[in-house]
Amino acid sequence: MGTPLHLAVALDGTGWHPASWREPLARPGETLTPRYWTDLVSLAESGLLDFVTIEDGLTLQSDHPFRPDDRTDRVRGRLDAVLIASRVAPLTHHIGLVPTVITTYTEPFHASKAIATLDYVSTGRAGVRVQVASRRDAAAHFGRRRLPEERAVLSAELFDEAGDYVEVLRRLWDSWEDDAEIRDVATGRFIDRNKLHYIDFQGASFSVKGPSITPRPPQGQPIVAALGHVDPAYRLIAGSTDVGFVTPHSVDEVTALVGAIAAPRPADAAAVRVFADLVVFLDDTTDAARARHERLDELAGSEYRSDAEIFAGTPGQLADLLEAWHTAGATGFRLRPAALPHDLQQVTDVLVPELQRRGLFRQSYEASTLRGLLGLPRPANRYTTV
Repeated sequence: MGTPLHLAVALDGTGWHPASWREPLARPGETLTPRYWTDLVSLAESGLLDFVTIEDGLTLQSDHPFRPDDRTDRVRGRLDAVLIASRVAPLTHHIGLVPTVITTYTEPFHASKAIATLDYVSTGRAGVRVQVASRRDAAAHFGRRRLPEERAVLSAELFDEAGDYVEVLRRLWDSWEDDAEIRDVATGRFIDRNKLHYIDFQGASFSVKGPSITPRPPQGQPIVAALGHVDPAYRLIAGSTDVGFVTPHSVDEVTALVGAIAAPRPADAAAVRVFADLVVFLDDTTDAARARHERLDELAGSEYRSDAEIFAGTPGQLADLLEAWHTAGATGFRLRPAALPHDLQQVTDVLVPELQRRGLFRQSYEASTLRGLLGLPRPANRYTTV
């Protein structure tokens, strides 16, 4: 019996393969409907998964990471991730909801109250995955900043700004003490104004006075997550987040990335929960999984490539890989289903029971909040005075 691991799924459109919308089980005509997202998150919850992430962006999806394309044979267009999560939250009961927020052009004050609201709507299951936007076409939507030409300089600037952004989120979530609301009809006192606090944040990109307009969220601090590929992103994960997504391709890389994130982590902070990302094509046999991968590539007109490891095989073989990478240091895994709902069903119906059989995954939800599922306590409020 090993130490239990954590599992999440990354939801995006009809799946992570660009031809997934052409699969027989796909529902490409429903991706802009509430039922579609509720069905997917409910399916993930049936497999006792820790949380789902929901992708978002400030530009249309593109095959190229840094510029738009003119493809007409791909899923294009999406709903706002935070609003999807808020719609799904009342219809689910245990699973965490971690929508993406782009830090580069959105205001941290707006994001703080949106995620705090999601935490209330979900009764303590909210998180946020912060992401930067480095593309020129995204900048053109807003017209209020010039991006550095050199990519390394740009990356450092955007991730430093994201660190400030998370700091503002956290201060605003703490800007109401837990007992600031009195709600005493007899005395006519609704709040204790002494327990609302200015945060007085001054940074290179913005200044925020506070307090929030939303009382402290049920979790105190909703979960903050980020994906990392480069050193500035790893520094953001180490210094600002609760959960880090990384993209190793071997056992040794898992250990190296976990160590790189742990080293600069403040000594008084809980360890970052490091989740390794994998794109998964899952079927009853290895040949069937590989054949489906090849068929989708043929439909797409090119070989599918990803920043993350691409796994094509059986759920049992995936369980072997996850067990090895978990032993190497990964807290958990964020699986990117190549095609929805097929690969998500393989995760919930086949992979999860296999991990349970090995003593590597929960038999039932053991906590009512996302922090609880991840083994993180509810933090004290930084502004509370004794």
